[in-house]
Amino acid sequence: METTEALIIVDMQKVAFTVPRYNAENVILRIAALAEKFREHNKKVIFIQHNGVVDNYCFPNTKEWEIVDELPVHPEDFVVEKLANDSFYKTNLQELLTKHGIEKLYFTGCASDYCVDTTIKSALSKDYDITVVSDCHTTADRPHCSAKTLIDFHNWLWADMTQTKYKIKVIPASEIHF
Repeated sequence: METTEALIIVDMQKVAFTVPRYNAENVILRIAALAEKFREHNKKVIFIQHNGVVDNYCFPNTKEWEIVDELPVHPEDFVVEKLANDSFYKTNLQELLTKHGIEKLYFTGCASDYCVDTTIKSALSKDYDITVVSDCHTTADRPHCSAKTLIDFHNWLWADMTQTKYKIKVIPASEIHF
């Protein structure tokens, strides 16, 4: 029987960690543990991998394009390559989710204020049941805002968004149980 839940790991690539990211080491460790938990319960793990060819960086099959070493991609995992902030935009993500009957998505990754946020909002408009893992996404300081403030703000924003078919849940990794 196919699972109806998947862990989405957005852009946890080496290029993303060439600049300091808030609490990066702990975020990576929590995502790795969560991925193992999903695999142990026969749930899907989907890595989103940014292809930066449009912006002339992060080219496929280069060191910077690789997923960070602490998050090994297992043979049963899926990898979706994207060209834009939205992981659904001109990718096979929605087709993959439909094919495997996946309706509930758990979001993690980098950067909270870019690709993670855009993909969550896109998934919301597609009526997926969304849980954001509040301590499993990160970003960098921005010119007018600290990374910690951005993360806190986005956790609040996602939890407060008007629901479509489902209301977005925002919870820490320790509260995810199967």
